[in-house]
Amino acid sequence: MSILRKALTTAALATALIANGAHAETKRIALVVKALGIGFFEAANKGAEEAAKELGDVEIIYTGPTDTTAEGQIEVINSLIAQGVDAIAISANDPDAVAPALKKAMERGITVISWDSGVAKDGRQMHLNPSSSALIGNTIIKLAADHMPDGGDVAILSATSTSTNQNIWIEEATKVLPNYPGVNLVATVYGDDLADKSYREAQGLIQTYPNLKAIIAPTTVGILAASQAVTDAGKIGSINVTGLGLPSEMAGAVESGATVSFAIWNPIDLGYAATMLAYNISNGAKAEPGASIPMGRMGAATLDDNNEAAMSDPFTYDKSNIEEFKSIF
Repeated sequence: MSILRKALTTAALATALIANGAHAETKRIALVVKALGIGFFEAANKGAEEAAKELGDVEIIYTGPTDTTAEGQIEVINSLIAQGVDAIAISANDPDAVAPALKKAMERGITVISWDSGVAKDGRQMHLNPSSSALIGNTIIKLAADHMPDGGDVAILSATSTSTNQNIWIEEATKVLPNYPGVNLVATVYGDDLADKSYREAQGLIQTYPNLKAIIAPTTVGILAASQAVTDAGKIGSINVTGLGLPSEMAGAVESGATVSFAIWNPIDLGYAATMLAYNISNGAKAEPGASIPMGRMGAATLDDNNEAAMSDPFTYDKSNIEEFKSIF
């Protein structure tokens, strides 16, 4: 078997296991998102379904609460435990609050991984970051700084104050601020990934900081709301909105000039990769430091000492490519 493993590529190994009849029954993998009705997660579900079709013996259960609360996710997790699913892949609203329920799931033999927004280590077997946190932190500052040749005030509009990924990215962004002379971070506010609250928070930033040059929103809900707030305030050209967004949602903001450029990884790839990882771990792949776990067409996830891995680098979107991508996700 060891000779066969060496001969096979990472992707081919999973295929060979399937061909040898290692997986006879359909695997039920639950993709648990922060909240239903968010475009980013709907795109991730498309990737999960792509992976399921490729694998052939997987059923995807796409689920989540109606709002971005830990309590809502805990209810969903308990329901999935009762259903006896094979695996749960979750983007968490709160890393600690959901961990006990997920720990219970693992005790029942359910594979648990987190993706996008992580879970405390004892509540999952591994975590898939969409990219390197340090690279994301640098990217969101650079996107603002590139269009502020003379520096100026910037503010961050985040999701929830407990959102794992948002907080890590903001921490990394503050670390690189000294690399961008003249860029001054004046405030960090939270819109809870709700469009109306994010819009009001952006309005507050515009009113409170008259010299504001950029709003950085590392959340797809926040960046769209902030772009609308800047547009409504007549501040296009004065305040640039940037951060992480979906091309389909941000095309109008790019075309109007409210947003010069923004970045995102492909959520379709993220849902695909998370499904592949949950599937392979459920079928016996070891989630341990140094392990390399197949992610299908996305290659392999190499786990660090915290059982975390990065999927890929973020990609920048602007007027040169927004038309190409806005119809995809």
